Amino acid sequence: MAAVGTMAAMGPLPTMGTLPPLPTLGVPGVPELKPLTRYEAMRLGPGWSHSCHAMLYAPNPGMLFGRIPLRYAVLAAPGRGWDQGGGRRALGLGRDGLGWMQMRFDGLLGFPGGFVDRRYWSLEDGLNRVLGLGLGCVRLTEADYLCSHLTEGPHRVVAHFYARQLTLEELHTIEISAVHSRDHGMEVMGMVRVPLYTQKDRMGGLPNFLANSFVGTAKFQLLFALKILNMVPEEKLAEAVAATQRTKKAAIDHSGGAAGHHKAGNELARAGNELGERGEHHGMVHGGVEQLVGLEGEAEALESVGLGADAEQAEGME
Repeated sequence: MAAVGTMAAMGPLPTMGTLPPLPTLGVPGVPELKPLTRYEAMRLGPGWSHSCHAMLYAPNPGMLFGRIPLRYAVLAAPGRGWDQGGGRRALGLGRDGLGWMQMRFDGLLGFPGGFVDRRYWSLEDGLNRVLGLGLGCVRLTEADYLCSHLTEGPHRVVAHFYARQLTLEELHTIEISAVHSRDHGMEVMGMVRVPLYTQKDRMGGLPNFLANSFVGTAKFQLLFALKILNMVPEEKLAEAVAATQRTKKAAIDHSGGAAGHHKAGNELARAGNELGERGEHHGMVHGGVEQLVGLEGEAEALESVGLGADAEQAEGME
């Protein structure tokens, strides 16, 4: 949590010239979003929208199969509010429930949160109102603020991200309450814990999880939080991302190879058809010549027969 406190302490700063360097993700293969401080974000004009999302996590001493450390339990899901990519679609578990990292109704993974109207709410009050966290055992505060980034896309949106460390028991309580929420099975398809390990095959665990489809900035924010909070070593994050990219490249190459084989097969079939047509045409011409030759022979035979009959008739007349 030290990293969270450090980021929150960066709040209002006296002058822009004294701003410390902002942390970046720095993972090869993941496009960077432009970071900005909370102070800079609050100074943005009215033409900018503010979206707030949160991650809840807890240290997990468990071992998968008795030998793979689980590190942390991380929950992720869409909460009621606005789409993490900036779309105006209400999501989540509803006012009477808690929303964390879950599979959304559209098959995408995302963090809970939504857009906050800065005319009426602070970032944290708006986030808690969107999520309905005030009705649960957790309420996010400015101390849970982690980072802000300008999002990609046609809309002018700055995305704020929060992280709160809980105990494993508190996290489990939230998981249980989420199953009984109003929107469970409708807008939210189920809660998901993020696997923070990589198995010996270099794909099982985090790499396979990252191969899923995430909404908006969710994947970037997940990787950023895992790095900044030292939940996964940076080199392990890079290896997980690289493994996912290799799998995608192999799939693309396989698809391209299959398409190439299909194209080659079509070309061979087309060439075979052309050869067949040529052969058929040759057969027709050859057959026609033979037929003409046959007809000429018949004509000659008939002519010779006719001439013979005429000669016999002439002889008879004589």
